[in-house]
Amino acid sequence: MTKAILARKIGMTQVYDEQGHAVPVTVLEAGPCYITQIKRAASDGYSSIQIGFKERKEQKVNQPLRGHLRRAGVKPCRYLREFRAKEEELSEYAPGHEIRADIFSAGDRVDVSAISKGKGFAGSIKRLGFSRGPRSHGSRYHRGPGSLGAVDPGRVFKGRLLPGRMGGVRRTVQNLPVVQADGDKNILLIRGSIPGPRGGLVEVKTTTRK
Repeated sequence: MTKAILARKIGMTQVYDEQGHAVPVTVLEAGPCYITQIKRAASDGYSSIQIGFKERKEQKVNQPLRGHLRRAGVKPCRYLREFRAKEEELSEYAPGHEIRADIFSAGDRVDVSAISKGKGFAGSIKRLGFSRGPRSHGSRYHRGPGSLGAVDPGRVFKGRLLPGRMGGVRRTVQNLPVVQADGDKNILLIRGSIPGPRGGLVEVKTTTRK
């Protein structure tokens, strides 16, 4: 069964397993989320569930979205995201149904998606892992991107690896184990690091890896 939830990244800490080994984990405030729509292949062309997370003031939601959420019996939400699901799994869900962190359990494997930290304009060494230039005999060229080619083309070809903006893009980390899930406190502990800053929106779903 496909399981999915929206969460907010709180930060990293460590817990200890049964053998006393320290396990690095990322702490997520997962849910409560609410199912706002169920899409079926017959009516929408594909099957998925739409999930809402984080309540917000009604006056800050536009009228079409307000009516959409009212039909599902859900209060205005700050975030809406869709997760693909198999057609036969849709019977397990209903609009207005609440999803909490305990939809997962310890040992489950999940894929985590988020927008990575924006790092601004970065050079070719930091952004692309280029090597440094000579550091002696007055080269005065230590961290530059290197030659862009001969005189003949007279232009920079599309796709050339050069300095530019780094970060701020969607990234997915796959097959991470769930260490702990607490439905009462809406806390999800996932082993390892995940993309994004503290307070960022995180999508957690059952892994597609085998």
